[in-house]
Amino acid sequence: MAPDSDDTRLTELQQWLAICLPGREFTLASASADASFRRYFRLTFTDGQTLIAMDAPPAHEDCSAFVKIAGLIGAAGLNAPRVLHCDLTQGFLLLSDLGRQTFLNVLNGDNADALYGVAVDALLRWQSASRPGVLPAYDEALLRRELDLFPQWYLATHRGIAVDASLHGQLEPIFKRLIDSALAQPCVWVHRDYMPRNLMVSDPDPGILDFQDAVHGPITYDLASLLRDAFISWPEERQLDWTIRYWQRARALSLPVDEDFGEFYRSLEWMGLQRHLKVLGIFARLNYRDGKPNYLRDESRFLGYVRSVAARYAGFGDLMRLCDRIEARAPGVAYTF
Repeated sequence: MAPDSDDTRLTELQQWLAICLPGREFTLASASADASFRRYFRLTFTDGQTLIAMDAPPAHEDCSAFVKIAGLIGAAGLNAPRVLHCDLTQGFLLLSDLGRQTFLNVLNGDNADALYGVAVDALLRWQSASRPGVLPAYDEALLRRELDLFPQWYLATHRGIAVDASLHGQLEPIFKRLIDSALAQPCVWVHRDYMPRNLMVSDPDPGILDFQDAVHGPITYDLASLLRDAFISWPEERQLDWTIRYWQRARALSLPVDEDFGEFYRSLEWMGLQRHLKVLGIFARLNYRDGKPNYLRDESRFLGYVRSVAARYAGFGDLMRLCDRIEARAPGVAYTF
């Protein structure tokens, strides 16, 4: 692969790889990019072996978190990329390759039970390995910063809705309710983006990616991410069945889930609602600040998630009316299996 003459980072990465892999010939091709400033390239050697190179500009990304959490995932007996070489100063990593197919690529109505079962098994192992003082806390300040993305980027920037004193007064008690619920939950290690797009069809399954923002926080967060995903939706009956299966297994493993399933499910739904509002803000920010418009194609899915939770519990009427106001401006269409 010949570098673009203007792509200084790629040229520097190739020079670094030549030092890490002296005498080895390989081709280099783009593997993927994500919602951050990171880029990934696949090295293919003459014998067919493949590795992954990560380019994470240090002005925007901190590779040390990736290295640390990859080690934690591996120590828990799970399959994360192995860090073969790293240069934290330049922001370059050389990693083992977990494959080309994500769970999202292959999921369908027939294999979903098996793949979600594998994902839940891995999540339970990750949570069972948790211990305090290792990862940053998912604290009130972080929860608040995430929720504030919704009025700033989604409502004001994307929808053109003025976040005046009246609207702020409607949102504030909802935000406080969600934050209080999250902080009241027992804490475990939280991947923070545990969804089919970040789980790889690998050996062993699943390969786990995009974990560098992991924290110590609410036990329902990763399950909410998995079941109410940004890019694929499932009927609520199926989500409920997977949730019950997780809850039963978590109790058997003595993980600190609520003994009352109804209370556990409410916590899961409210945690999911916090995430849905945050993600709407993130998707809008990716479009307007970072020039990545494709994420907003799934905004209607998240509005659907918000509606389904807000309609089920008292005290979210203002949020329902805000959804009406949003959808009156530009209705969208989500898809389901």
